[in-house]
Amino acid sequence: MSDHTHSPVTPTPEPPYYAVVFTSLRTGDDADGYGHTAEHLSRLVRDVPGFLGEDSAHTPGGLAISVAYFRDLDGIERWRRHPEHLAAKRRGRERWYERYVIHIARVEHTHAFARA
Repeated sequence: MSDHTHSPVTPTPEPPYYAVVFTSLRTGDDADGYGHTAEHLSRLVRDVPGFLGEDSAHTPGGLAISVAYFRDLDGIERWRRHPEHLAAKRRGRERWYERYVIHIARVEHTHAFARA
């Protein structure tokens, strides 16, 4: 029994690279606006130099974890300053999130498994 949804696991390059971990708890308000904005931002970030991919999962209760992978800190900073990303963050604080936390980590090692 699964109580969450997720995207396919993103293949990542050889380390080092950076992971931006965004953990949030949603308010439940404006689900359509949130979903549309999240899809739009997911398309936009692909054009940011240094962006490598993303993974995400969420529960029906509103807990979500998204991990965006970047080659370097410059890519993370470009995304942080992107005008549409900034506008979405403002809307998120105003109506979509009860709380969130962001962690930025340098990935030194990865290990993967895939059933053949």
